Amino acid sequence: MADNREFFYRRLHSLLGVIPIGLFMTQHLVVNHFATQGEEEFNQAADFMANLPFVLILESLVIFLPLLFHAIYGLYIAFTAKNNIGTHGYFRNWMFMLQRVSGVVTLVFIAWHVWETRVQAAFGADVDFQMMENILNNPFMLVFYIVGVLSAIFHFSNGLWSFCVGWGIAVSPRSQQIVTYATLIVFVVLSIIGLRAIFAFV
Repeated sequence: MADNREFFYRRLHSLLGVIPIGLFMTQHLVVNHFATQGEEEFNQAADFMANLPFVLILESLVIFLPLLFHAIYGLYIAFTAKNNIGTHGYFRNWMFMLQRVSGVVTLVFIAWHVWETRVQAAFGADVDFQMMENILNNPFMLVFYIVGVLSAIFHFSNGLWSFCVGWGIAVSPRSQQIVTYATLIVFVVLSIIGLRAIFAFV
């Protein structure tokens, strides 16, 4: 019974990391990328997302609750996992370890980012170009956001590989190698989008 529950939790954790969390992260990066077209374009895109019908219900059910489960169970996995890179320095063993590390870093970053944006918005602040410009004008915060965004993108991209293997989409060594290259492309593309967005505010 316990094994079945563990199997279910791990599958659910993997699924939620891709749908909806990974999809939301991708959408969030794309919206932020409007900053590269100027302050007005970004503010229009941000306003559109903020004024979607039933936005609070959508955020709670589609983002925050799945993210909460993924984060809590992810911490359990991270701190109970047995990393063996010291003995077996294979590529996938390193990815296994980095997945856990990036998960913890990403969780810290997301918690701070939500505090700086969504929580402040609840107190009346405007989540707009000016807010992000003010945040990222601090060199420490600029580095923090770069590390946080890259960590989140890596965690999602590498998690896609685990998702494909765990759900039986990539079973053979050849298919797993193809998925490795595909997720590397996902990482590079999303990193370019994320970094361009960050530096557009600077």
